[in-house]
Amino acid sequence: MLSIATDIDALARFGRALADPIRCRILLALRDVPAHPADLADVLGISRTRLSNHLACLRDCGLVVAVPAGRRVRYELADPRLAHALDDLRSAVIAVENDKTCLDAKQGEDCC
Repeated sequence: MLSIATDIDALARFGRALADPIRCRILLALRDVPAHPADLADVLGISRTRLSNHLACLRDCGLVVAVPAGRRVRYELADPRLAHALDDLRSAVIAVENDKTCLDAKQGEDCC
């Protein structure tokens, strides 16, 4: 049974999904058109196993859904409004000053 997430929970889920560059690439690919996992793996240049793990995370975050398509499964954004939200976020990030760097946590520093 699905329940409505609180505003904070919804934003946290979105943040977790966007925290990984591969998941960002998946969301941007699905923003344009639904896709089968094998096709997504080829387009993104990653293994199907790795893609499967990221798709599971995106499903758990409630951002993508798996839609049966015959004997295959197709993935798409869970809500069409997510495409608009992704575009808005991209525009907002582009508006940030060019000399500001968001350091990777792997480098030992937190972003922002």
